[in-house]
Amino acid sequence: MPFKGQKRGICNYFHDVKINCLDVKMYFFVVKIYYHVEKIVLCAFGMAFLCLSSSKYKVHSLLNENMMCFIFGCFRKMPYLCTSYMDNKQKTLELGTKPVGQLLWQYALPAMVAMVASSLYNIIDRSVIGQVVGPEAIAGLGITFPFMNLSAAFGAAVGVGASTCISVKLGQRDYQTAQHLLGNTVTLNLIVGLAFMAVCLAFLDPILRFFGASDVTLPYAREFMQVILLGNVVTHMYFGMNAVLRAAGKPRQAMYATLFTVGCNIVLVIAFVWWFQWGIRGAALATVVSQSLALCWQMRLFSDQRELLHLKRGIYRLKSQLVQNIISIGISPFLMQSTSCVIVIAMNNQFVSYGGDMAVGAYSIANSMVMVFFMFVMGVTQGMQPIVGYNYGAQKFDRMLRCVWIAIAVATSILLCGWAVSMLFPRQLARIFTTDPTLLDMAARGIVVDMLVFFVVGSQAIITNFFQCIGKVRISIFLSLSRQLIFLLPMAFIFPLWWGLDGVWYAMPASDFIAFAITIPIMMWHVRKFKSYGQQDHH
Repeated sequence: MPFKGQKRGICNYFHDVKINCLDVKMYFFVVKIYYHVEKIVLCAFGMAFLCLSSSKYKVHSLLNENMMCFIFGCFRKMPYLCTSYMDNKQKTLELGTKPVGQLLWQYALPAMVAMVASSLYNIIDRSVIGQVVGPEAIAGLGITFPFMNLSAAFGAAVGVGASTCISVKLGQRDYQTAQHLLGNTVTLNLIVGLAFMAVCLAFLDPILRFFGASDVTLPYAREFMQVILLGNVVTHMYFGMNAVLRAAGKPRQAMYATLFTVGCNIVLVIAFVWWFQWGIRGAALATVVSQSLALCWQMRLFSDQRELLHLKRGIYRLKSQLVQNIISIGISPFLMQSTSCVIVIAMNNQFVSYGGDMAVGAYSIANSMVMVFFMFVMGVTQGMQPIVGYNYGAQKFDRMLRCVWIAIAVATSILLCGWAVSMLFPRQLARIFTTDPTLLDMAARGIVVDMLVFFVVGSQAIITNFFQCIGKVRISIFLSLSRQLIFLLPMAFIFPLWWGLDGVWYAMPASDFIAFAITIPIMMWHVRKFKSYGQQDHH
């Protein structure tokens, strides 16, 4: 059995209700006692204040008055602090009681809006760079994709791992451990962000050459990454705190942070690249500045002492057990992002070999369009994460599985729409980024081939994220690696031997379909396993 030493089935339900009732009763009892104590204390302080403000103590009357006002204010604030704490706790408990479809909508919609807005920013960013700076800059930006994926991999290892652990601990009502997980998340992001920045800046040119940069694209890629790496700590912290906000039951605040970043980014990239003519370096600076401003707001939210999870002394010191739990869960998204880095490096080199710099630019454009639609799915996976993690921790397997099925249906429907748009209007989509005829033709064909079986990718991503949420690290890692490293990488080198440049494109839909075919049987076997656990609970 996956859980030991915990109440199960219907007993667990009554245990939850009992705890909730005790919380409410205790709250009203404390408030009632408070009002009686307040009357006595205020009367006592009032008498003391009258004595102290007599003529004998006239010199100190102003100081005494200020002190009394401070004390009265503290007493008046106490019920509000209790109410705020109870509200935050109740929001967390809703993850195990509210209808699953309504919960997924509540959590996934803000995440989808935020992710799609972020993806649209990337399109605007690349469009401005392509139209103002030129097609070579688009190719140079494509070279930086592996760097961005590698940075995101380290950020995901901490942010996703910590947020999943926090969701499970909140489901188990272990609030103290959840609090320390928040502090360890901040510390790990600082350490990892600084180390990644130092190493990459020291070897920037050799790394970019390895990623496929030519003499033409290297200057653009270098200018962009120098600024991005200097702000790497901010990027890691920003994404990590956003993941924790969702885990803490605040999906709207996470959405607001992302929307603010995107809006600020769009304004700044237009100003820096088009108005001030700072080129590709201006686009990178816009990203770092907007994320820094959003991070300040996130830290303000987590500094609020009324929140169930908040920053305070004593939680930042790394604890080996907590770090191990974070990394063990975060290793799956880390490997997935790292694999993306390896894949993009290999694909860039293959496209350079068979089609030159223009082929790399076409791959960059096709990849951007894929990410626009896939970001909807990423929003669904982020929305389901706290729901699945909480209900797994609370052993409510029926709610957990219902959330997964709904998420799969939503993700598949979204990608079917994206597939239809891409098949019907590939040239119009490519025209957003460039007007160069050669690049336009290559990008339009690339979009069609790349998204040939795009509608099956959503279920594979949801199922992979599901295993990550419940701590099945090995399965999650295998499914993460299967789509890209196990299938796509060999195909990207084998297919061009027969079909040349087209073979590099064909490798992507082929690997997508094979990975989907492997994922479904694994999921169905675990579904039967969880259903058997649920039947034992009822007995």
